Amino acid sequence: MATKLVLQSHPLPVFLFSANHFLRKQSPHNSSLFTSFSTVSSPQTLTLTHHIIYGPSLHKGTNPSQSSAQVVDEDEREVINKESFSRVFELSALRVPAEECFALENRLRGHLLNWPRVRNIARVPGDEMEDEFKKILPEKNDTGEDEEEKKILDSLDRRLYGKADDDGEELSPVLYRDNIMKSFNSRGYVNFRNVAKISRPKKKNSNKRRDEGEGSDREKRIGKNDFAVVEVVGNENDDFSGLLGEDFKGGRWRGSTRLLLLDENLANKNVEELPEAVKAVITGELAQSRKTIPELVQCKLTLFYNYWQMNEILEALLPRGAIVPSAFETIGHIAHLNLRDEHLPCKKLIAQVVLDKNKPKIQTVVNKVESIQNEYRTMQLEVLAGNNSLVATVTENGIRFHVDLAAVYWNSKLATERQRLVNRFTSSDIVCDVFSGVGPIALAAAKKVKLVYANDLNPAAVEYLERNCVLNKLERKIKVSNMDGRRFIVAMFNSHKAKSITQVVMNLPNDAVEYLDVFRGIFIERPKEMISPMPMIHVYGFSNASDPEFDFHQRIRISLKEVAVEVEIHRVRHVAPGKWMLCASFVLPEIVAFASLS
Repeated sequence: MATKLVLQSHPLPVFLFSANHFLRKQSPHNSSLFTSFSTVSSPQTLTLTHHIIYGPSLHKGTNPSQSSAQVVDEDEREVINKESFSRVFELSALRVPAEECFALENRLRGHLLNWPRVRNIARVPGDEMEDEFKKILPEKNDTGEDEEEKKILDSLDRRLYGKADDDGEELSPVLYRDNIMKSFNSRGYVNFRNVAKISRPKKKNSNKRRDEGEGSDREKRIGKNDFAVVEVVGNENDDFSGLLGEDFKGGRWRGSTRLLLLDENLANKNVEELPEAVKAVITGELAQSRKTIPELVQCKLTLFYNYWQMNEILEALLPRGAIVPSAFETIGHIAHLNLRDEHLPCKKLIAQVVLDKNKPKIQTVVNKVESIQNEYRTMQLEVLAGNNSLVATVTENGIRFHVDLAAVYWNSKLATERQRLVNRFTSSDIVCDVFSGVGPIALAAAKKVKLVYANDLNPAAVEYLERNCVLNKLERKIKVSNMDGRRFIVAMFNSHKAKSITQVVMNLPNDAVEYLDVFRGIFIERPKEMISPMPMIHVYGFSNASDPEFDFHQRIRISLKEVAVEVEIHRVRHVAPGKWMLCASFVLPEIVAFASLS
């Protein structure tokens, strides 16, 4: 017999092999690209020369797929054959009554499978018994057992197939409805308004109907969130009657049953070979209840593509020894990769795995083609998988932003730094954001400070900044400009607004330090008593030096042409080997603000 059941999710570990085994392009000279394994017409066991640790792995089990592990899409983009990642494992299981399985699971936990995301208890479809039928099956007794069971089954048979009529036994719902239909008279079904509902079959889940109507056999067995199937194989007659005594011979199941999946080390063993602890629990628990006899059955556990984690799949796809990309930036529905040169030949495969393993949150996967070099600091992105929409909605620190990655700059990794900076502001501050972009700092500050002046050179960024102001109902607290950063600083500090500005943010790490010279002599035409206090300046930059703080401090002094500048420097993040992003905060020195320009 073969009883199938489906397991649904939980959360898993990690392993794999090498790339081209799972890919191919259509070619008349198609041959295996992977020397370590070959495609054969029957399931094969993956044999390894190194030690495999405990738990599920793509290195273990057998691959049931007989089709080629390599396919190509219509537009010649390489895709993954998910059948190649199916693995079958042989296990043993205890078949026990449903009402007793949870107590036994607690007692046997150390001897159960305990694999990540695979439940120890498996349901057996078709072996369920409704409570109404359970009531007609009395407890086992010592006298006249066979005769009593014969009467019970005969009674049940008569109820199901319509032989019960005037003997006082309740009919099945279908027969009950048929009897009502025969009693139709001139008044119709006035007293039986719900007659149509009495035996109406339960509605099937729409997803289940869809799966049953189309797709492969695997799709029929596996739903949207399913990743494993258990099948009972072989004879189910290896029971514990010898351990429990002669009284239990010939016992039958009473109601629904479950499977307790045993540790993988106990596969293909008989009752006598089980650990003494397992036999002691069985005899202790069930010998006292004197109900049914537990059976030791052999099972096949199949783990599908949906089971394996992203890094396991990628390790199998990439060439042996290659670094597995394990992280990416998430911007709304977009996953932003920064792939190394060694990953580029497999970039679309990597993107497809990222998409598969992060749906439905991720719908588009992109990769940065080249470093940021244009004046608007926009990135050249290549869409590798999913839809082509680069317009995303991002929520950061309770604020929503609309972002078009094709036209503006956005970095979700700086969310913590932006919040750290805003936390330094007070409700009386007026902030000048020189390089605001779409407004991540400006909008967060606007919720806290009195007023924000925001500027950016990129017209698209300014357009999205204005949209985001309206989206978050902060348009009255943010004044938007579209001009060069240097011109913006001069315009702001030469106007009547200069005396009210208390915070200046210059978040353009690549070039911001070069703009500091504009503050030299910025207040030369104003009396000192009119400008108090001096504004606090927060400038961002990169440093490749062995002492990044000292290097950044020196560059600030050179740009301001002043040695005596007290600077507080904060390390933001490590952006590359030996390269730091830094934030320097200092009060604009009066000697700089009122310096002579000659």
